[in-house]
Amino acid sequence: MTHKIAKKIVGFKVINEQDNKPEKKDIQPSLESMHENVQRPEVLLGSTYKIKTPQSEHALYITINDMVLNMGTEHEERRPYEVFINSKNMEHFQWVLALTRVISAVFRKGGDVTFLVEEMKAVFDPKGGYFKKGGIFMPSLVAEIGHAIESHMKYIGLIKTEEMSDQQKQYLEEKRKEFEDKHGAAPANDETDFPDKAVLCSKCSTKAMVLMDGCMTCLNCGESKCG
Repeated sequence: MTHKIAKKIVGFKVINEQDNKPEKKDIQPSLESMHENVQRPEVLLGSTYKIKTPQSEHALYITINDMVLNMGTEHEERRPYEVFINSKNMEHFQWVLALTRVISAVFRKGGDVTFLVEEMKAVFDPKGGYFKKGGIFMPSLVAEIGHAIESHMKYIGLIKTEEMSDQQKQYLEEKRKEFEDKHGAAPANDETDFPDKAVLCSKCSTKAMVLMDGCMTCLNCGESKCG
């Protein structure tokens, strides 16, 4: 086919077959994320946590099932999908059932669901809380359920655990030894694993804060009133 050139030629370009081929673009597969319309698979990974409080003779068993998103890829992650709470004690059946349904709905909604932990841990029982093994204070049963969910989220990597450095651990060991040399070691059957004279730490909610050199220091997390 011939073309008539009606204008002055000011430049030219040689076109080869490669120029006529469309550019190939790397197509990235879309990443799967948790949302309220996600289809529940037939098999979910789950973990069960036991809660035994001094307020009831029957324990609570909290089961959290996870969904694995983007399985087999570098973006693979576990996200909580649903929660079940079972107990022989029927006293709390109504609100426990409501709580499990609300938590499961929030899990399936997607996004950052870690806020649930702090909200639940901040619930206080008007009748008073209790100490669990290790000297950790629980302001309510709901708060301990929140602690169980927090432990699970740390296990699956949804919440990053802040670990103390070797220097901090060594400092606490030295402080504890210094305190025991002055006041004597804690009894062997002490469930708190901390001195009897220890008081509640406002940071880690553990009965592990003692007076050292005129300054209140926590032997569990290192919190100090003197900075």
